[in-house]
Amino acid sequence: MWNNFKFNKKKNKLIMKKILITTGGSGGHVIPSLSIYDHLKDYFEITLVTDERGLKYINKNNYIFTLIDVPNLFSKLYLLPINLIKFFISILKSYNYLNKNNINFLISTGGYMSLPLCIASRFLNIKIFLFEPNSVLGRTNKFMLGISKKIICYDRNIKLLPKKFLNKVYIINPILRKNIYLYQKNVKKDFNDTKKILIIGGSQGAKFFDENITKVILKISKELNVEVCQQVFNKNKKILIEQQYNKYEIKHRLFDFDENLFEKLNNYDLAITRAGASAISELSQLCIPFIAIPFPFAKDNHQFYNAKFYENLNCCWIISQDNIDEESFSNKLIQLFNEEDDYFKKKENLEKMSNQNTWNIVNKKLLDLINEN
Repeated sequence: MWNNFKFNKKKNKLIMKKILITTGGSGGHVIPSLSIYDHLKDYFEITLVTDERGLKYINKNNYIFTLIDVPNLFSKLYLLPINLIKFFISILKSYNYLNKNNINFLISTGGYMSLPLCIASRFLNIKIFLFEPNSVLGRTNKFMLGISKKIICYDRNIKLLPKKFLNKVYIINPILRKNIYLYQKNVKKDFNDTKKILIIGGSQGAKFFDENITKVILKISKELNVEVCQQVFNKNKKILIEQQYNKYEIKHRLFDFDENLFEKLNNYDLAITRAGASAISELSQLCIPFIAIPFPFAKDNHQFYNAKFYENLNCCWIISQDNIDEESFSNKLIQLFNEEDDYFKKKENLEKMSNQNTWNIVNKKLLDLINEN
């Protein structure tokens, strides 16, 4: 416990060591960073740094955070000279911020917005821990491996990791939001007459789900009693889908982003989802079998490898977006519900995984990592 404190000579007292967590971009990065914050907040003084993209995932009443503005260097090449100047300015600002606030550790969840803080931390000899939630090493994390103490991963066989850095890999169970552990798991041992399907299109590639998966649901409703909970971000699409489901008398609920979604969905039979790290980790913890349709334009095809991790454990199905048509996917779903053995075997495997992942186990692993380094 005393490892979490240091003596402040000016104040002549022990104070908590300080950790800065950098995150931004998609929910796959931000949501685990909030969980890391919750794991460590009782032992260290924690601050979160994010960008505008990450704000929508953060409850402003529960977390201490600050915003950072970092240019994406290669988003528009004609702006590269200006963005380089802005980038170096952001390094100087990061250096001043870290120094002024006496940060002891930095935990980076990747993304270009983390780069200036990581570089500044190196100059200040602040210990850097990287976190990679995906099964493919992100570019920023790969760039910062040389100056980091450890990289936190879910899988030792993470893609694109240079062999010389294998000794830096620190394996941990998926880092989930605390309330996920409190929700009741899906423990049903057979199907009810109504098949409940959860559809999570995510913010990337949601148009494909809105148009194609909706058609599939309409088609199978002619043979199966179905109830749907579907993520829809576009308001116009939401109105159209609502009309279609009403026409076919399909019980449904449409939503955009709901941080407490899974509290209400433990009794759903199946999820059709993209393969973001956070989404499929939470579905797995709640023992909801899923069909993963990886976003085909994700960097380094990381969503495919995220899903592949679970497929290798016989916990899910993977279908390529390019191979989906209304007829074949409808038949796949009908077959899945009619031939139950494969479904319930995957569900059994998910239950075994879920029982090995608890809040206390992850908490101890994170504390051990920091205190031993």
